[in-house]
Amino acid sequence: MEKLKLNDIKEFVSKNICLFHQSKLKTLEKIKLKEILKKKNPYLFRAKDITIASDLISNILDAFLSSSEEELFGSFLEELAVFIAGKTCKGRKSAATGIDIEFTNKEVLYLVSIKSGPNWGNNAQQNKQQQDFQTAVRVLKQAKHKLNVQPVLGICYGKTKTTFLRGYMKVVGQNFWYLISENENLYTDIIEPLGYRAKQHNDAFVKQKGKVVNSFTQEFISEFCNDGIINWEKLVKFNSGNLDLNQTA
Repeated sequence: MEKLKLNDIKEFVSKNICLFHQSKLKTLEKIKLKEILKKKNPYLFRAKDITIASDLISNILDAFLSSSEEELFGSFLEELAVFIAGKTCKGRKSAATGIDIEFTNKEVLYLVSIKSGPNWGNNAQQNKQQQDFQTAVRVLKQAKHKLNVQPVLGICYGKTKTTFLRGYMKVVGQNFWYLISENENLYTDIIEPLGYRAKQHNDAFVKQKGKVVNSFTQEFISEFCNDGIINWEKLVKFNSGNLDLNQTA
């Protein structure tokens, strides 16, 4: 493998991390209060004894943004991994379904699917990933590919030891970044560049989020509060009221 230059990572991050932050802002600008009220569990928030409308909005918005942020940053990390593999071992984006990177090292062709964290996917999604690996390997064998083929599930953070299961290798955290670079310290080296202009971007995000919380709170009070008190029954009806079984008899 070619040795990776830290300056190359810094340059890539400085050019591309802005897209992650811009995507976060766009998510804030697009969302509608009633859309997220339909997607979040009102029973959970009632059980937390939330009585202040702005607190409820902040909780719901944080829950929504957390899952969205994880997805957006996962995409960024995938692009970073593709970039690093391209520099170190001429890795490339794969055309195969469910595979993110293909690269060759020491006469082994690695087919890598990248997940940002260890808690990814339900059982059906994991089965689909297994099927994607099997299909990709079968296609290569039919083409009489000469190299050994190793499917890999690469997870960007976590401490799980390397395992072989479901017909593929699972590498996590430091091991994943080492696999695509043969640099034992890469997993820590990338932390500093990821903070590029982070405060500036975060300040802009917090300002926009504050506007959204205030706007949503005003709308929520108008729609779901009586004399300043949250009308939980009305909120639950909006979120879950859909009775039609009584019409099927």
